[in-house]
Parts: sequence; structure tokens; C-alpha cells
Amino acid sequence: MARRKGRGWHGRLLAAALGVTAVAAATSVWTAQADTVGARQPQASAPAARHQDRTVTKVSADIAHASDRGPRGVNITIDDGPDPVWTPQVLQLLEDSGVKATFCMVGTQAQAHPDLVKEVVAAGHRLCNHTVSHDTAMDGKSEAYQSQQILDAEQMITKASGGVRPEYYRAPGGAFTPYSRQLAASRGMRPLGWNVDTKDFEHPGVDAMVATVKKEISNGPTVLFHDAGGERSQTLAALREILPWLKQQGYSFGFPVR
Repeated sequence: MARRKGRGWHGRLLAAALGVTAVAAATSVWTAQADTVGARQPQASAPAARHQDRTVTKVSADIAHASDRGPRGVNITIDDGPDPVWTPQVLQLLEDSGVKATFCMVGTQAQAHPDLVKEVVAAGHRLCNHTVSHDTAMDGKSEAYQSQQILDAEQMITKASGGVRPEYYRAPGGAFTPYSRQLAASRGMRPLGWNVDTKDFEHPGVDAMVATVKKEISNGPTVLFHDAGGERSQTLAALREILPWLKQQGYSFGFPVR
């Protein structure tokens, strides 16, 4: 799972979000890191304690890639939104195609656009926690910081959705740690990886993105796209080609296993 770098909008987003997380703290695809051997269970630290919920059912801390539709299932995952320009267009395209997807949302984006979060849920898609500010270096930071990024984003997304909790946790750029995976799992959020990275955030061209999916879908079912972080017309165009092609190949669309 390659680390994604050089995405300038997230630097600006992180700066804006630090104020949010600081206040919150004051008031309260295969990776080498997927190995859970020796990973300790997260303790009820101050940030974690305020998010305790006895109704939450713990899930596996292993990074999920498989589809709940079996070996011919495909998981479409959409990262970094919601975005007021691109998310509605992605939702319309998915509706027209009869496809459900998993939206990995950044906490501050969800907080800024709650109506879009509710639209995603109403359309039958699933929510995924993509942290407060998409810090791709969070795996090198303290457990308290990781907790803040994960738990505060969970709270932001759940509030924005009207009470629907995220079912997955995707670390920014694949920056998972044993601690962050265990913490997310203890909150009922299955760590979520990917098998096919379209690299749409680099704007490689529609043909290149389509070719990547066709070439790499045999590696596993979870495909990574984006609906925020920049201009996404290439993503939309690629999805228009990829979704019918996958159906023609006998694939069906589902959600990552939990």
C-alpha cells in the first residue's frame, strides 16, 4: 500500500483542522503494518474515554480488502469528501449505474457539508472515517494524536450524518499503526485498505485510470477513487467507463467485509 504524498490541499486542511482538534482535546493495499502481533489494546485514555459507547460492537482490527459479495465482488471507495462540487456528481453517476459505494470522509469536510453526508447515507452508501484532517504522517505521531484524529472524526461524521456511524476506518495514505487499527476496531470501524489505486489525485488521464483498474482488479476488489481534494472530472469520466466494464466482466458491486 503505497504512501501518497505531495497533496497540497491537505496541508491547508490540516492547518485549519488543528484548531478544531485542539479545542476538542482540551475539552476532553497489503501493508507491513497490517501485522497485529504484539499490538496492545488501546486503553481508555482521555480522548477515548469520552467516546465510549456500550452499543458499539468491536470488529476485526485486520485491514479489510475483501468484498461482501464474494470473489466476484468489487468495492468502490470514494475518498476525501464530501465536496460540494464533485460529491453530488459522483452520487448521481452511482445512482444512474445502480452502484453502491463506501465514502471515506474527512471529518472537517463532513462537518462543513452535513447535507451531503446525509445524501450519501440516504442513497444507501456506507460511511468510512478518514480522520479529522488527512494527516498522512500520523503513523509517526503519538497515540493521543492518533486517538484525536480518529475519534473526533467519528464524532464529526456521525453528527453530520444525523446519527449514522462510520463502519470503516481508512488511514490517510495508508498510515495505519497497530494502535490506530485496534482503536478503530474497538469503535466498530473495520480498518479499510485498497487493492487498486487509480491515482486519480495525480490526474493521470482517463485512459490511464481505466487501464489501471482493468490491469489490477485481479489483485483484489477494493478500488480507490476521490471526490475531493481537487478537480475530479477525470474521476467521473473514468467511473463512467469502469463501472459498465466491470459489470460486463461479471463483477457485482458490494461493500468491504466487516
